[in-house]
Amino acid sequence: MKRLITPRKIKNLAAKALKDKPKWKPSEGKVYLKDLNPGDFWTTYGMVGVLLECETNAKVVVTDCASEGLSGKTIISAYTEVVKL
Repeated sequence: MKRLITPRKIKNLAAKALKDKPKWKPSEGKVYLKDLNPGDFWTTYGMVGVLLECETNAKVVVTDCASEGLSGKTIISAYTEVVKL
């Protein structure tokens, strides 16, 4: 015997799915770039830099980097986990 899913059940499931979102937090001892103030120095994954501005993405200047291609002004995600210096 088939069970029918009623429109009411569909609506309730959809509403519950939209409410139950995970709340993302950075790892212990780290912060997101979006939580820093412009001018703050940070380090992560062998890079050291300074935050210029942060809206949707973060504009940063990488001052020291293990990889030669990433030095200078660049744009990275505002949700990058960094350690504030």
